[in-house]
Amino acid sequence: MSARYLELVCPAGTPAALRAAVDAGADAVYCGFRDCTNARNYPGLNFDPDELREGIAYAHGRGCRVLVAINTFPRAGDAGPWHRALDQAAAAGADAVILADIGVLDYATRHHPGLRRHLSVQASAANAPSIAFYRQHFDVRRVVLPRVLSVEDVAQLVAESGIETEVFAFGSVGPMSEGRCFLSSYLTGLSPTSEGACAPASHVAYLERDGRVLSSLGEVTLNSFARGEPAAYPTPCKGRYVTHGRASYLFEEPVALNAIGILPELKAAGVTALKIEGRQRGRAYVTHIVGTFRRVLDALARGDFPATALDELRGEAEGGRDTFGAYRKGWR
Repeated sequence: MSARYLELVCPAGTPAALRAAVDAGADAVYCGFRDCTNARNYPGLNFDPDELREGIAYAHGRGCRVLVAINTFPRAGDAGPWHRALDQAAAAGADAVILADIGVLDYATRHHPGLRRHLSVQASAANAPSIAFYRQHFDVRRVVLPRVLSVEDVAQLVAESGIETEVFAFGSVGPMSEGRCFLSSYLTGLSPTSEGACAPASHVAYLERDGRVLSSLGEVTLNSFARGEPAAYPTPCKGRYVTHGRASYLFEEPVALNAIGILPELKAAGVTALKIEGRQRGRAYVTHIVGTFRRVLDALARGDFPATALDELRGEAEGGRDTFGAYRKGWR
């Protein structure tokens, strides 16, 4: 393999997906425990402590690091699950933990000072003073930046903060500053920031009516699709709402972020690592996305760029469409 161009951080929603990501060429994988301590707390996903230990052994045996996401926010008076998750991640040999809550960061700093700390995108640290705070008080080594920044914004943050930065390169566009959206909790009564699940499956329903499919979250209908029309999972930000007598996607259309065409720009901006989103996706998705990015990054390290790279991932994009998102300020 060629010298690393940008670090490739890949999703591992299950033990099988972890092995697929490692085998496809991930430099690091990120995963979470099977509880409310991580922001992808969905049925059938995540790891128990034994599975995490086995996954770390598999990854380390192949030169890949494992980052454990403990990136939700404890409920008042109930920090125990988050503390246990940190203890278990450290005991399993995790290479780093991805944290958002100040109290959880404090616990990690005091009880596991040798465990590398990354700041989750859930913390929404999008300016140099915020990043400096986390670095000064909790020795955070890396910041995962929100998906609302342009390439120029990222470059300025890197220059001002001097810290490792990780940015999203493929997956959901993310129209909100992560950790600050309350739409799903308003509709379901379950908070994504403490329960770990935006639009939990227990509150999702589909109904056929008059030849169309209606999708709802809780008691609110979010969308209506004709047969064959691209449909997204019913999260509030991907709903189609009626305003001024017209139904439209006010927040986000069924479209995927795909930054593979601007990787040289992100490299020039000083980015350290690329994050592939998709812990809810299966092994085939992980293998395809990770393998494609691995090939492109290795080609870029050799001074080359595959001309077909942009088109190769379009079939995996939500709704069959992709975008550079906020990186080029063309997305609203």
